[in-house]
Amino acid sequence: MTHLKEGQKAPAFEGIDQNNNKIQLLDFLGKKVILYFYPKDNTPGCTAEACNLRDNYEGLLKSGYKVIGVSPDNEKSHKGFAGKYSLLFPLIADPERKILNSYGAWGEKKMYSKTVTGVLRTTFIIDEKGIIEKIISKVDTANHTEQIFKLYNK
Repeated sequence: MTHLKEGQKAPAFEGIDQNNNKIQLLDFLGKKVILYFYPKDNTPGCTAEACNLRDNYEGLLKSGYKVIGVSPDNEKSHKGFAGKYSLLFPLIADPERKILNSYGAWGEKKMYSKTVTGVLRTTFIIDEKGIIEKIISKVDTANHTEQIFKLYNK
């Protein structure tokens, strides 16, 4: 469970995306950001979530959102995943889990009745000033965009 709360300043971050671009939160000041953390490229839930965001990408852009995905996979894995599913938004590689840890998106969770350590699928909506507006900790992977818009009654 994340230690961050709605209304707090979002932790600064920087990382490299699937196209070898440096992405940092500072680049998005003045814009709304959907920062989503997911466990692994090319897995069923993560693919459903990414494709749902892709399928609704134009609507998200028209509503003023930028989308950024983060997982512990490397740039090469992200490049293949983004290419295979035509993902148009940056996927940041975080193999050292620096961003994941700063957002509290890495920790213990239950999988198949066992306690394991891994990515806690979480989405942060960050406003134009870098403040966390909303935190979604129970992500509906197949309907994630609708879940986001329902928070704002859109």
